[in-house]
Amino acid sequence: GKEVVIANAIIAILTIGGQQLFSFFTFSCPCHVGQNLIYGLAFLGVPALILLLVGYALNNQTWRLVTGKRFPLQEGTTPNRLLQCKLICLVLCSITGRALVAPVTWLAVTLINGSYYVCAMSEYVSVHYYGANLNVTASERRRILAAFPCGQLVPLQLTRARDEVILLLRYQSQVAGWLLIAVVVVTVFLSYCLASCFSPLSFLHFRYWSSYVHNEQELFDEATDQHSRLYAMQHVKKFFGFVPGSENVKEIRIPSLREWQAISGLAFLKRVDEEHYDYSLLHDWALKESENRKYLKIDEDP
Repeated sequence: GKEVVIANAIIAILTIGGQQLFSFFTFSCPCHVGQNLIYGLAFLGVPALILLLVGYALNNQTWRLVTGKRFPLQEGTTPNRLLQCKLICLVLCSITGRALVAPVTWLAVTLINGSYYVCAMSEYVSVHYYGANLNVTASERRRILAAFPCGQLVPLQLTRARDEVILLLRYQSQVAGWLLIAVVVVTVFLSYCLASCFSPLSFLHFRYWSSYVHNEQELFDEATDQHSRLYAMQHVKKFFGFVPGSENVKEIRIPSLREWQAISGLAFLKRVDEEHYDYSLLHDWALKESENRKYLKIDEDP
Protein backbone atom coordinates (compact mmCIF):
# COMPACT_ATOMS: atom_id res chain seq x y z
CA GLY A 1 0.00 0.00 0.00
CA LYS A 2 0.91 3.67 -0.16
CA GLU A 3 1.69 3.82 3.54
CA VAL A 4 4.23 1.00 3.22
CA VAL A 5 5.87 2.64 0.20
CA ILE A 6 6.10 5.99 1.98
CA ALA A 7 7.48 4.36 5.14
CA ASN A 8 10.11 2.46 3.15
CA ALA A 9 11.08 5.63 1.28
CA ILE A 10 11.51 7.54 4.55
CA ILE A 11 13.61 4.69 5.99
CA ALA A 12 15.81 4.67 2.87
CA ILE A 13 16.30 8.46 2.93
CA LEU A 14 17.19 8.42 6.64
CA THR A 15 19.62 5.57 6.04
CA ILE A 16 21.33 7.45 3.21
CA GLY A 17 21.68 10.56 5.36
CA GLY A 18 22.96 8.54 8.30
CA GLN A 19 25.48 6.76 6.10
CA GLN A 20 26.86 10.03 4.76
CA LEU A 21 27.22 11.51 8.24
CA PHE A 22 28.68 8.26 9.56
CA SER A 23 31.29 8.17 6.78
CA PHE A 24 32.22 11.83 7.17
CA PHE A 25 32.69 11.85 10.92
CA THR A 26 33.88 8.33 11.80
CA PHE A 27 35.48 6.54 8.84
CA SER A 28 39.26 6.73 8.65
CA CYS A 29 41.11 3.87 6.96
CA PRO A 30 44.02 2.60 9.12
CA CYS A 31 46.19 1.95 6.01
CA HIS A 32 47.87 -0.96 7.73
CA VAL A 33 48.39 -4.54 6.60
CA GLY A 34 45.69 -6.89 7.90
CA GLN A 35 43.63 -4.10 9.41
CA ASN A 36 42.23 -2.54 6.25
CA LEU A 37 40.09 -5.56 5.38
CA ILE A 38 38.69 -5.95 8.89
CA TYR A 39 38.02 -2.23 9.20
CA GLY A 40 36.33 -1.92 5.81
CA LEU A 41 34.18 -5.02 6.21
CA ALA A 42 33.20 -3.94 9.73
CA PHE A 43 31.93 -0.60 8.43
CA LEU A 44 30.12 -2.40 5.62
CA GLY A 45 28.57 -5.27 7.52
CA VAL A 46 28.08 -4.34 11.17
CA PRO A 47 25.79 -1.30 10.61
CA ALA A 48 23.81 -3.32 8.06
CA LEU A 49 23.36 -6.15 10.59
CA ILE A 50 22.28 -3.69 13.29
CA LEU A 51 19.78 -2.07 10.93
CA LEU A 52 18.42 -5.50 10.02
CA LEU A 53 17.86 -6.41 13.68
CA VAL A 54 16.27 -3.02 14.35
CA GLY A 55 13.97 -3.58 11.37
CA TYR A 56 12.85 -6.90 12.83
CA ALA A 57 12.42 -5.40 16.30
CA LEU A 58 10.33 -2.42 15.15
CA ASN A 59 7.89 -4.53 13.15
CA ASN A 60 4.79 -5.42 15.15
CA GLN A 61 4.31 -8.55 13.06
CA THR A 62 7.54 -9.96 14.54
CA TRP A 63 6.17 -9.81 18.07
CA ARG A 64 2.73 -10.99 16.95
CA LEU A 65 4.44 -14.03 15.44
CA VAL A 66 6.51 -14.97 18.50
CA THR A 67 4.49 -13.73 21.49
CA GLY A 68 2.75 -16.43 23.48
CA LYS A 69 3.98 -19.36 21.37
CA ARG A 70 5.46 -21.11 24.42
CA PHE A 71 2.03 -22.22 25.63
CA PRO A 72 0.26 -25.04 23.77
CA LEU A 73 -3.03 -24.60 21.98
CA GLN A 74 -6.25 -25.42 23.77
CA GLU A 75 -7.40 -28.99 23.76
CA GLY A 76 -9.97 -29.87 21.17
CA THR A 77 -8.50 -27.72 18.42
CA THR A 78 -7.10 -29.41 15.35
CA PRO A 79 -5.13 -26.77 13.46
CA ASN A 80 -4.05 -27.28 9.88
CA ARG A 81 -0.28 -27.58 10.32
CA LEU A 82 0.47 -27.13 6.62
CA LEU A 83 -1.64 -24.00 6.43
CA GLN A 84 0.01 -22.63 9.58
CA CYS A 85 3.49 -23.25 8.13
CA LYS A 86 2.53 -21.48 4.91
CA LEU A 87 1.14 -18.54 6.84
CA ILE A 88 4.26 -18.30 9.04
CA CYS A 89 6.48 -18.38 5.94
CA LEU A 90 4.42 -15.63 4.32
CA VAL A 91 4.60 -13.44 7.41
CA LEU A 92 8.34 -14.06 7.77
CA CYS A 93 8.90 -13.07 4.14
CA SER A 94 6.88 -9.90 4.68
CA ILE A 95 8.77 -9.03 7.87
CA THR A 96 12.13 -9.73 6.25
CA GLY A 97 11.26 -7.63 3.22
CA ARG A 98 10.47 -4.64 5.42
CA ALA A 99 13.51 -5.22 7.62
CA LEU A 100 15.87 -5.39 4.61
CA VAL A 101 15.06 -1.87 3.39
CA ALA A 102 17.53 -0.10 5.67
CA PRO A 103 20.47 -2.59 5.50
CA VAL A 104 20.23 -2.95 1.71
CA THR A 105 20.13 0.83 1.36
CA TRP A 106 23.19 1.08 3.63
CA LEU A 107 25.13 -1.51 1.61
CA ALA A 108 24.16 0.00 -1.74
CA VAL A 109 25.04 3.58 -0.78
CA THR A 110 28.28 2.44 0.88
CA LEU A 111 29.35 0.47 -2.18
CA ILE A 112 28.50 3.34 -4.52
CA ASN A 113 30.53 5.65 -2.31
CA GLY A 114 33.47 3.23 -2.66
CA SER A 115 35.59 4.39 0.28
CA TYR A 116 35.01 1.31 2.43
CA TYR A 117 35.69 -1.09 -0.42
CA VAL A 118 38.87 0.76 -1.40
CA CYS A 119 40.13 0.54 2.16
CA ALA A 120 39.28 -3.16 2.48
CA MET A 121 40.72 -4.40 -0.84
CA SER A 122 43.69 -2.11 -1.55
CA GLU A 123 46.37 -4.53 -0.33
CA TYR A 124 45.12 -7.33 -2.61
CA VAL A 125 45.43 -5.45 -5.93
CA SER A 126 48.19 -6.20 -8.43
CA VAL A 127 50.06 -3.07 -9.55
CA HIS A 128 52.11 -4.69 -12.33
CA TYR A 129 49.57 -3.52 -14.90
CA TYR A 130 50.26 0.10 -14.04
CA GLY A 131 54.00 0.12 -14.64
CA ALA A 132 54.88 -0.15 -10.97
CA ASN A 133 57.49 -2.86 -10.53
CA LEU A 134 58.00 -3.26 -6.82
CA ASN A 135 61.25 -5.12 -6.31
CA VAL A 136 60.48 -5.80 -2.68
CA THR A 137 59.39 -8.74 -0.59
CA ALA A 138 55.78 -9.87 -0.54
CA SER A 139 55.22 -8.50 2.95
CA GLU A 140 56.69 -5.13 2.00
CA ARG A 141 54.53 -5.04 -1.14
CA ARG A 142 51.40 -5.62 0.94
CA ARG A 143 52.47 -2.88 3.33
CA ILE A 144 52.87 -0.42 0.46
CA LEU A 145 49.54 -1.42 -1.10
CA ALA A 146 47.79 -1.15 2.25
CA ALA A 147 48.90 2.50 2.40
CA PHE A 148 47.26 3.36 -0.95
CA PRO A 149 44.00 4.71 0.62
CA CYS A 150 46.17 7.25 2.47
CA GLY A 151 47.80 9.31 -0.28
CA GLN A 152 50.33 11.00 2.01
CA LEU A 153 51.92 7.62 2.84
CA VAL A 154 52.53 6.54 -0.77
CA PRO A 155 56.00 7.10 -2.39
CA LEU A 156 56.04 9.67 -5.18
CA GLN A 157 57.01 7.13 -7.84
CA LEU A 158 53.84 5.17 -7.07
CA THR A 159 51.43 8.12 -7.18
CA ARG A 160 50.17 7.29 -10.69
CA ALA A 161 49.78 3.60 -9.87
CA ARG A 162 48.00 4.52 -6.66
CA ASP A 163 45.50 6.75 -8.48
CA GLU A 164 44.74 4.06 -11.04
CA VAL A 165 44.29 1.41 -8.34
CA ILE A 166 41.89 3.67 -6.45
CA LEU A 167 39.91 4.24 -9.66
CA LEU A 168 39.77 0.48 -10.32
CA LEU A 169 38.55 -0.30 -6.81
CA ARG A 170 35.94 2.46 -6.90
CA TYR A 171 34.73 1.12 -10.23
CA GLN A 172 34.37 -2.39 -8.77
CA SER A 173 32.61 -1.07 -5.70
CA GLN A 174 30.15 1.08 -7.62
CA VAL A 175 29.33 -1.70 -10.08
CA ALA A 176 28.64 -4.01 -7.12
CA GLY A 177 26.40 -1.35 -5.56
CA TRP A 178 24.34 -0.85 -8.70
CA LEU A 179 24.09 -4.61 -9.23
CA LEU A 180 22.78 -4.96 -5.67
CA ILE A 181 20.15 -2.29 -6.34
CA ALA A 182 19.16 -3.97 -9.61
CA VAL A 183 18.83 -7.40 -7.99
CA VAL A 184 16.72 -6.02 -5.15
CA VAL A 185 14.42 -4.05 -7.48
CA VAL A 186 13.88 -7.04 -9.78
CA THR A 187 13.31 -9.37 -6.81
CA VAL A 188 10.74 -7.04 -5.25
CA PHE A 189 8.93 -6.58 -8.56
CA LEU A 190 8.79 -10.31 -9.26
CA SER A 191 7.63 -11.00 -5.69
CA TYR A 192 4.72 -8.60 -6.05
CA CYS A 193 3.86 -10.10 -9.44
CA LEU A 194 3.86 -13.65 -8.07
CA ALA A 195 1.87 -12.63 -5.00
CA SER A 196 -0.75 -10.98 -7.25
CA CYS A 197 -0.90 -13.97 -9.58
CA PHE A 198 -1.51 -16.45 -6.76
CA SER A 199 -3.94 -14.19 -4.87
CA PRO A 200 -7.44 -15.74 -4.57
CA LEU A 201 -8.98 -12.24 -4.70
CA SER A 202 -9.67 -10.00 -7.66
CA PHE A 203 -8.11 -6.55 -7.87
CA LEU A 204 -11.06 -4.63 -6.43
CA HIS A 205 -11.79 -7.33 -3.86
CA PHE A 206 -8.18 -7.16 -2.69
CA ARG A 207 -8.42 -3.35 -2.32
CA TYR A 208 -11.60 -3.79 -0.26
CA TRP A 209 -9.93 -6.42 1.95
CA SER A 210 -6.90 -4.17 2.51
CA SER A 211 -9.17 -1.28 3.46
CA TYR A 212 -11.15 -3.52 5.83
CA VAL A 213 -8.05 -4.81 7.61
CA HIS A 214 -6.73 -1.25 8.01
CA ASN A 215 -10.03 0.07 9.41
CA GLU A 216 -10.49 -2.95 11.67
CA GLN A 217 -7.05 -2.42 13.21
CA GLU A 218 -7.71 1.28 13.81
CA LEU A 219 -11.09 0.59 15.43
CA PHE A 220 -9.63 -2.25 17.49
CA ASP A 221 -6.86 0.02 18.80
CA GLU A 222 -9.42 2.69 19.74
CA ALA A 223 -11.62 0.11 21.48
CA THR A 224 -8.62 -1.37 23.28
CA ASP A 225 -7.63 2.03 24.63
CA GLN A 226 -11.17 2.88 25.75
CA HIS A 227 -11.91 -0.56 27.21
CA SER A 228 -8.67 -0.69 29.19
CA ARG A 229 -9.25 2.86 30.43
CA LEU A 230 -12.76 2.07 31.65
CA TYR A 231 -11.61 -1.18 33.23
CA ALA A 232 -8.69 0.50 35.00
CA MET A 233 -10.99 3.31 36.12
CA GLN A 234 -13.10 0.85 38.12
CA HIS A 235 -10.04 -0.31 40.07
CA VAL A 236 -8.76 3.22 40.64
CA LYS A 237 -12.24 4.25 41.84
CA LYS A 238 -12.31 1.35 44.29
CA PHE A 239 -8.93 2.36 45.72
CA PHE A 240 -9.42 6.14 45.95
CA GLY A 241 -13.21 6.32 46.15
CA PHE A 242 -13.81 8.56 43.12
CA VAL A 243 -13.34 8.60 39.37
CA PRO A 244 -10.54 10.84 38.06
CA GLY A 245 -11.94 13.95 36.39
CA SER A 246 -15.23 13.83 38.29
CA GLU A 247 -16.82 17.08 39.45
CA ASN A 248 -18.43 17.62 42.83
CA VAL A 249 -16.60 14.82 44.61
CA LYS A 250 -18.40 14.35 47.93
CA GLU A 251 -16.04 11.87 49.60
CA ILE A 252 -12.72 10.17 49.08
CA ARG A 253 -11.39 6.87 50.34
CA ILE A 254 -8.37 6.72 52.66
CA PRO A 255 -6.21 3.69 51.76
CA SER A 256 -4.49 1.94 54.62
CA LEU A 257 -0.76 1.33 54.91
CA ARG A 258 -1.28 -2.35 54.10
CA GLU A 259 -3.17 -1.43 50.93
CA TRP A 260 -0.46 1.00 49.81
CA GLN A 261 2.08 -1.78 50.27
CA ALA A 262 -0.14 -4.23 48.39
CA ILE A 263 -0.18 -2.11 45.20
CA SER A 264 3.45 -0.97 45.40
CA GLY A 265 6.44 -2.82 44.05
CA LEU A 266 7.08 -4.90 40.96
CA ALA A 267 4.78 -7.53 39.52
CA PHE A 268 4.42 -9.71 36.46
CA LEU A 269 1.26 -10.79 34.71
CA LYS A 270 -0.49 -13.10 37.18
CA ARG A 271 -2.68 -15.96 36.03
CA VAL A 272 -5.96 -16.23 37.98
CA ASP A 273 -7.58 -19.17 36.19
CA GLU A 274 -7.55 -20.83 32.79
CA GLU A 275 -8.98 -17.79 31.04
CA HIS A 276 -8.09 -14.68 33.06
CA TYR A 277 -5.09 -12.73 34.36
CA ASP A 278 -4.38 -9.98 36.83
CA TYR A 279 -2.69 -7.17 34.90
CA SER A 280 -1.21 -5.27 37.85
CA LEU A 281 -0.95 -5.17 41.63
CA LEU A 282 -3.83 -2.69 41.77
CA HIS A 283 -5.91 -5.03 39.64
CA ASP A 284 -5.09 -7.93 41.94
CA TRP A 285 -5.94 -5.85 45.03
CA ALA A 286 -9.27 -4.67 43.57
CA LEU A 287 -10.42 -8.22 42.85
CA LYS A 288 -9.49 -9.52 46.31
CA GLU A 289 -10.27 -6.61 48.60
CA SER A 290 -13.53 -6.66 50.59
CA GLU A 291 -15.97 -3.79 50.70
CA ASN A 292 -14.70 -2.48 54.07
CA ARG A 293 -13.55 1.03 53.30
CA LYS A 294 -12.70 4.20 55.20
CA TYR A 295 -14.05 7.39 53.63
CA LEU A 296 -13.49 11.07 54.27
CA LYS A 297 -16.22 13.57 53.56
CA ILE A 298 -15.33 16.52 51.32
CA ASP A 299 -17.09 19.67 52.51
CA GLU A 300 -15.92 22.06 49.81
CA ASP A 301 -13.83 22.08 46.68
CA PRO A 302 -10.09 22.61 47.26
